[in-house]
Amino acid sequence: MVDEYHHQPVMPVEAMEALAVTASGCYVDATYGRGGHAARLLEYLDFRGRLIIMDKDPQAIQAAQTQWGDDRRVMIVQSAFSQLARTLAGLGLGGGIDGILFDLGVSSPQLDDARRGFSFRREGPLDMRMNPAAGVSAANWLAQAGEAEIATVLRDYGEERYARRIARAIVQARRVQPVTTTFELAAIVAAASPGREPGKDPATRTFQAIRIHINHELEELRSGLQQAVAALAPGGRLVAISFHSLEDRIVKRFMRREAEGVPLPRRLPVMEVARHHSLRLIGRALRPSAAEVAGNPRARSAVMRVAEKQE
Repeated sequence: MVDEYHHQPVMPVEAMEALAVTASGCYVDATYGRGGHAARLLEYLDFRGRLIIMDKDPQAIQAAQTQWGDDRRVMIVQSAFSQLARTLAGLGLGGGIDGILFDLGVSSPQLDDARRGFSFRREGPLDMRMNPAAGVSAANWLAQAGEAEIATVLRDYGEERYARRIARAIVQARRVQPVTTTFELAAIVAAASPGREPGKDPATRTFQAIRIHINHELEELRSGLQQAVAALAPGGRLVAISFHSLEDRIVKRFMRREAEGVPLPRRLPVMEVARHHSLRLIGRALRPSAAEVAGNPRARSAVMRVAEKQE
């Protein structure tokens, strides 16, 4: 079943306000998940409006087809957002998009399905691929990666201070038997971690890091953001919701760079108008309210940033 998992969209009202949705506009939900934001968007669109739904997870696409397959306003494509330009071109759409939403990270249905291997709280195969039909599973990567490579991934993508200790423990454990389940990996990490952050399982950062690595999440994000700017119509909105500092840092720096324009050497006799400013920042970073976090604890780390395409 693809629709048995409960999912609450993060900051749905704020996202619609950030997108400045109009009834006849054309919008992209680049990370459908289970469609919480898409459903809100469609409430605003009349028969002239269009919504392009994208997700690389085949279960998410199946859920979208079940929910919106008969809606003439909706176009559904299984695709990563790093393929945004190609996806839009295939639909006959170019640079006329009025708003693009990136709801980053792993979705609640992915976390809640033990068969996907995303959660250290549920026993299941150590997979973690957002598209199970593509790429290398977490178990296969851990079986062949060197100790130094594992440590680098844990440090760079998980900001794990015990990265070397955990990497060494994983390599030692796989000499006895392959690490193939979520509980096996979580136990290895717990045993190798001398300290524990209050309120956080010791496996949190390791699972995050491996997931980001095998899904190429940060590389995809950088590519998707750049393509989004090109796809937006003048006045179109780019909205990104991040759930950890690595994602948010990329979004923040990208939007700031595009808003400030190409940096020029000091004392160069070039007028400010010569600099290209592709985006205008809209407000400050937004975070969910205390009431929303109380009702949806997974929203607690969310950060929303908004920018508008310049003429």
